[in-house]
Amino acid sequence: TFNEKMTVESVTQSVSNLALSFGEYDRKSMSRPFGVAILMAGVDENGESVLLHMDPSGTYLKYGAKAIGAGSEGAQATLEEQYHKSMTLDDGMKLCLNVLKQVMEEKISATNIEVGICRKGSRKARKILSSRQRPYRSSSYCSINP
Repeated sequence: TFNEKMTVESVTQSVSNLALSFGEYDRKSMSRPFGVAILMAGVDENGESVLLHMDPSGTYLKYGAKAIGAGSEGAQATLEEQYHKSMTLDDGMKLCLNVLKQVMEEKISATNIEVGICRKGSRKARKILSSRQRPYRSSSYCSINP
C-alpha cells in the first residue's frame, strides 16, 4: 500500500518479481535480466535482522551468512564452518573481514571494501568503513546476520 513501510523480504520479492517477469511480454525472454547476484539486508517488523540472497535469475533465499562474487565458494565454506547465530556484531565483522582477506587478491583497505551495519532496533543501515573515491569496486562480498 502507498506510503507504508516495506519489509526487507517485500522489497526483495518486488525486485525478484521484476526479474522473473522480465521479457515476459517479449518473444525474446531472458533468464538473467540483471546479470548480478544481490545481497539484501535489514531489520524486519519484529526487530530481527534479515539477510536475503537473490541470484541473477531472480530467485532468492534467506541466509545467516552469505558470500557472493569472486572466490565465493571458498568464502562460503569458511562462513558455513565458522558462523553461528549467537555471534556478536564485532565477531561477525571480524569473520567477514577475515574471509575477504582470504579471497581477495589485493590487501583489504577502505579503498576496496565497504562495511555497513544495520543494528536491531535502529532500522537504519550505516556505513562504518568506506571510501568515497574508490578506484574500483570489490568483486567479492560477504555478509552476516548476527
